[in-house]
Amino acid sequence: MISRRTGLAATAAALLTGASGPAATAAAPHRAPGLRSRLQSDVDAILATGATGVLAEVQSAHGRATARAGSAVLRAPHHPVPWDAYYRLGSDTKTFTATLALQLAGEGRLALTDTVERWLPGALRGNGNDGRRITVANLLRQTSGLNDYLAVSPDSADAFTPDGYRRSRFRITAPEDQLKAALSRPPLWVPNAEHPDRERRWGYSNTNYVVAGLIIEQVTGNSWAQEIHDRIIEPLALRHTFTPGTSPYVPHPTATSYTWFPGCARPTDTTLASGGGADGSVISTTHDHGVFLRALMSGRLLRPAQLAAMKETVVAEDWSAAPGVRYGLGIAWRPVAGSSGGIWFHGGTHLGIVSESGVTPDGARAATSATFTLRMGDPAQDAQDLAALRLVDTALTG
Repeated sequence: MISRRTGLAATAAALLTGASGPAATAAAPHRAPGLRSRLQSDVDAILATGATGVLAEVQSAHGRATARAGSAVLRAPHHPVPWDAYYRLGSDTKTFTATLALQLAGEGRLALTDTVERWLPGALRGNGNDGRRITVANLLRQTSGLNDYLAVSPDSADAFTPDGYRRSRFRITAPEDQLKAALSRPPLWVPNAEHPDRERRWGYSNTNYVVAGLIIEQVTGNSWAQEIHDRIIEPLALRHTFTPGTSPYVPHPTATSYTWFPGCARPTDTTLASGGGADGSVISTTHDHGVFLRALMSGRLLRPAQLAAMKETVVAEDWSAAPGVRYGLGIAWRPVAGSSGGIWFHGGTHLGIVSESGVTPDGARAATSATFTLRMGDPAQDAQDLAALRLVDTALTG
């Protein structure tokens, strides 16, 4: 699993562009032809940055529009990206995990002010790291100061090569080993001793959500995966969303996930990949992801107090290509021209996959997209990022 944005840059400076043969483009039927046409144009714009395949959906209470462009297999224009393609959400998983923690808080089973030490005694110690000064809120809001295990792992550099990928694609790293890597370095900071939950220093770290997942398991006595299923997937009837466990496979239908590793002239098929848990392992579809985001913001998954807590944000500089981003509890906010309330989003990156999405503050409309191409170390990622952000912005405000 690859981190979102700055964590990604810290490990591999992975930026997306791509190369493809002749592209197939099509839009699914929908009752709003204007929306469908705009969505298709925006999907085509993402493809034009060099991606091999793109899929997107916009949904509301009045219906949905979907659009796709490119190929499921490189240089196979007659094999378009499937409409209902599965893909890895990457760090969009964090919104699911934060929702679980907030549900438990709403039930009085944990508090956002609880320290990590309260639930995982001794788990965060060594080299100045101190779980007694890190709260659940710090974890979910990315204000803990913990190092990102992806950035400091001794195996990180090797993982971002074709040979390294092939060696590690079936390898499972236990949460305990991820914590060991993160704790091998002094923290970036330690939250305020008297009021750690008020900490406003921000730094993106996948380690925060590894710890959050372990706390969820400690509180409930169940696996994180079971809680995801029982509390979110089943109640929302997300029939195409699941947690893969140790399996490196993505079910069909899907599209090939291509990664251009640094210094490589040809892409590597990185569809097979394992890794990640509470920080980034969920597999879904554009439709199911949109249903989840709308349910979350409309209050179907969280009580009012917990949804309000999720929306308490801190400044998150240099994390996204969009300006003015603020990070809440597992979800971020950004201003958008033409919208007085802005939009909520997260986004995720996995080998060969970039997920970009957004939802209106009231959950009335959601936009989700998947791009099946990742090019590491190439500044053309900026063009793809901006094109995907424009798709979401236009879909939610147009």
